[in-house]
Amino acid sequence: MNYSVLPPEINSLRMFTGAGSAPMLAASVAWDGLAAELAVAASSFGSVTSGLAGQSWQGAAAAAMAAAAAPYAGWLAAAAARAAGASAQAKAVASAFEAARAATVHPMLVAANRNAFVQLVLSNLFGQNAPAIAAAEAMYEQMWAADVAAMVGYHGGASAAAAALPSWQQALRGLPGLGQVASAISGGAASMFAAPAAATAAVTPPALNTGLGNIGSWNLGGGNVGLLNLGSGNFGSLNLGGGNTGNANLGGGNWGFANLGSGNIGNTNFGNGNQGNLNFGSGNLLGNGNFGFGNAFGDGNLGSGNVGSTNLGSGNFGSFNVGSGNMGMSNIGFGNLGNNNLGFGNNGNNNIGEPPRHVRRLQFLERMGSC
Repeated sequence: MNYSVLPPEINSLRMFTGAGSAPMLAASVAWDGLAAELAVAASSFGSVTSGLAGQSWQGAAAAAMAAAAAPYAGWLAAAAARAAGASAQAKAVASAFEAARAATVHPMLVAANRNAFVQLVLSNLFGQNAPAIAAAEAMYEQMWAADVAAMVGYHGGASAAAAALPSWQQALRGLPGLGQVASAISGGAASMFAAPAAATAAVTPPALNTGLGNIGSWNLGGGNVGLLNLGSGNFGSLNLGGGNTGNANLGGGNWGFANLGSGNIGNTNFGNGNQGNLNFGSGNLLGNGNFGFGNAFGDGNLGSGNVGSTNLGSGNFGSFNVGSGNMGMSNIGFGNLGNNNLGFGNNGNNNIGEPPRHVRRLQFLERMGSC
């Protein structure tokens, strides 16, 4: 497995979940016990046969018995040494795991980094968080590198321990009558299981998920359908969060592609609760390319609470207005009611400036009367 392509969310979680080094330490204790038992058996077998041949049993038959028993006594001693070696290698694997786990970044630190990154991006409406975002990404890359280095070291230590283990079939070949059996068992087993194993490897997909109810591969969480989702209830691929439908969403409850935030319906929205595409902010409704909050039924607004398109300001009702509180089209200023006005509080079209005081008073009375 190539650990370098796995993010720290996966490598760290795998190292800090499961049984840890306890099974290897238990195996080491078991191999130690077996080595002691085999050593006692070898010593007892050797002393019994030598006692028989040296005292009560003499002649050619005794010599033949001693010659036949010698390989078995030697095999018991060799098996005891191999068991002791297996115990030592199991301890080495456990030590390699503990060292790798100590060098691995804790999953909570990775989650905290990603949460801080999301919060910084969501609040970076004017680019003020760019240095902090870069620092968070640099720290995340360092976490990635630390986890990869830890996994590579663990893999190297475990591989070296496994390579140091001698073959038990080689020890059996020295025994009269059992060498052929050992060769037949090892060769027959290899030929018998080679074809099914190859066929299984050819048809089995790499469904490596962490969690429950996932359909796909490389999902970390539960109930995901797709690939490389980090979270739960995602339907798609490369989502970071929960309840997303689509691909490459960062947040929760998004419906679309490459949304950064939550509750967005559309594509490439940055914020929350947007409906449309390429909106920066929150609560933009049925529009595209809006920058701000609460813009509705239009495109390309820069500000908040605009209803229309291409307004620069806030609270405009119409399109192409520059300012705030304008109702109409192509007004520049504030509080204009009409079209193509330049100024403040104009009522009508094509006005420049603000109306005289008595006109403003009449406009005010007209508005009060209309209310």
